[in-house]
Amino acid sequence: MTTYSLLIILGSGIVTWLPRVIPFILVRKLQLPDIVIRFLSYVPICILTALFVQNLFVIKQGQFPDINIEYCLATIPTIIVAVLTKNLMWIVVSGMAFMALIRYFLI
Repeated sequence: MTTYSLLIILGSGIVTWLPRVIPFILVRKLQLPDIVIRFLSYVPICILTALFVQNLFVIKQGQFPDINIEYCLATIPTIIVAVLTKNLMWIVVSGMAFMALIRYFLI
């Protein structure tokens, strides 16, 4: 490994790490208004929903999106587990299990 390669890897790591750490350092000593805190509480839900919905569709250039049947079938029982348990660990484990069962039996 050359010095140049090592510097590129370290620089990439720093550039990736800094935007994730700087906001925490800057906001740590500030008292944010209530409306900002309420807004920020929705951000993780919005991000997870965007990632989730994106996987339900298969995008093809110039065509209307198709539905990903596997993910939609795994979604239904996973949502039921989510409503019944309201426990993120059970939601993730059941979603993975349902997806594994669907892939094992249907593909």
